[in-house]
Amino acid sequence: MPRPASASGAGPLPLATPEEVAAYLGVPVKTLYQWRHRRTGPTVHKVGRHLRYRWPEVDAWLDE
Repeated sequence: MPRPASASGAGPLPLATPEEVAAYLGVPVKTLYQWRHRRTGPTVHKVGRHLRYRWPEVDAWLDE
C-alpha cells in the first residue's frame, strides 16, 4: 500500500493509523504494537487514546 503524498506541498501529510503503516511495511499490526513496546519500531504518537504515525518518521526509521 503506498503512503499518501501531500497534495502539491499544500500542507502536512495526514497522520497514519497502525493499519496503514502495517500495510505499508508489510507486517501485521500486532508487530507494530510489539515494536512500540520494545521501542524498536518507528516513532508513534498518542492522539487522545489512538496511536498515530507521521509518514516522514516512518520513512526515516526505514532508512536507518
